[in-house]
Amino acid sequence: MNQAVKEHIFSSGQKLQIAQGDITVETVDAIVNAANCHLAHGAGVAGAIVRRGGPQVQVESNQWVHEHGPVTHAKPAVTKGGNLPCHYIIHAVGPRWGDGDEPAKLKAAIHGSLRSAEQLGLGSIAFPAISTGIFGFPTSLAAQVILSTILEYLSHNPASSLKLIRLVLFDQETLQAFLKSWEQDDHLQP
Repeated sequence: MNQAVKEHIFSSGQKLQIAQGDITVETVDAIVNAANCHLAHGAGVAGAIVRRGGPQVQVESNQWVHEHGPVTHAKPAVTKGGNLPCHYIIHAVGPRWGDGDEPAKLKAAIHGSLRSAEQLGLGSIAFPAISTGIFGFPTSLAAQVILSTILEYLSHNPASSLKLIRLVLFDQETLQAFLKSWEQDDHLQP
């Protein structure tokens, strides 16, 4: 698992962490994939997940779309982890910058992922910086939305099965944007 660079432990015992590294090596119960609505995993985080997880991830994704239709922002798809160290992949569809109402759509994707993990009874989950790659969402705004959504979820669900939520950020620029948002949030200060 990637080394945490920030950690906050809530009074409920739940932990929120920021780590820099590769989400595909996380040993959490589920990782979140930054997906498109058709679960066509080609580039970015999705491509890395399928390359490491194996072809069964794409096969299971295709079956999910065939049975349920395109994935929405609020209701992610869930597949097994394939060859990844996690048990599940939660495929969250983040918004494309310029499509309108992007912060609300990103919030729905994060909340839906947390809810899906909770419904599965999972204890740990790792998120990438959803929508900040090829979907063009500004990283600093995404950091604010993602952190505030997680904090809101934890404050409303202190008895959640989720005991560890990790934000796993690949590059230094994204890490710095998330650390800045962390430092600016009063809920995360000692």
